[in-house]
Amino acid sequence: MTTLGFLYPGHAAEDDYPTAQKMLGGGHTLRVEHTYGEDLHAIEELLDLGNPSRLAEGAGRLAAYSPAAVIWACTSGSFVYGWEGATEQAAKLAEAAGVPASSTSFAFVRATQAIGARKVAVAASYPKPVADRFVDFLAAAGIEVVRMSSHGIQTAAEVGTLPVDAVLELAAGNDHPDADAVLVPDTAMRTVALVDTIEKRIGKPVLTANQVTIWEALRLSGEPLVHSGLGTLFRAAASAGQGR
Repeated sequence: MTTLGFLYPGHAAEDDYPTAQKMLGGGHTLRVEHTYGEDLHAIEELLDLGNPSRLAEGAGRLAAYSPAAVIWACTSGSFVYGWEGATEQAAKLAEAAGVPASSTSFAFVRATQAIGARKVAVAASYPKPVADRFVDFLAAAGIEVVRMSSHGIQTAAEVGTLPVDAVLELAAGNDHPDADAVLVPDTAMRTVALVDTIEKRIGKPVLTANQVTIWEALRLSGEPLVHSGLGTLFRAAASAGQGR
């Protein structure tokens, strides 16, 4: 049994992880430890939320479970640092955890590359100033955003209350004809069990925050990446690569 560790900010959609554990079909324990800061989708608050010292404390708690990899399961709390800052954040987390580490922002980049997507639409729950930083982060990896929708939701707690129909509409309703895939970047949104449904509706790959976070943990730990029910990404392992 391989344990994968996730540092999850606050409480919103962390039940995506036990849901995914069941969907993976056994052999993996997805261990979630919570970190805490002010729940606000605003630049300064997100910088504080992703502070490396805060993440190191969480990594210390995860150490008791001997995870094979640790992921900072927060998109906005990583991309808000920019490419270089997020790289340093992940490196410090790896040092604190003593195992390979990453963040949801890098998971999005690697997952987008794994499915061969170059142009994407972003269906963001965040206010525009925060969502714009995600666009910049993707651009630093050579990923073009052909449409970015910002829904202005101020807190993760509010995102976590979105009903299924609202999540489906946010994801499927913000596609673009030129996009190779649609990205839904908020780990506060319950999406793991909905990826296949959204893909069938729009006819193209969909990458969601908790989905790519779990994929990234599997990738870093060297575990198999092919699983059913979790979208195109989990059928695209051959092109995923093993780089860190």
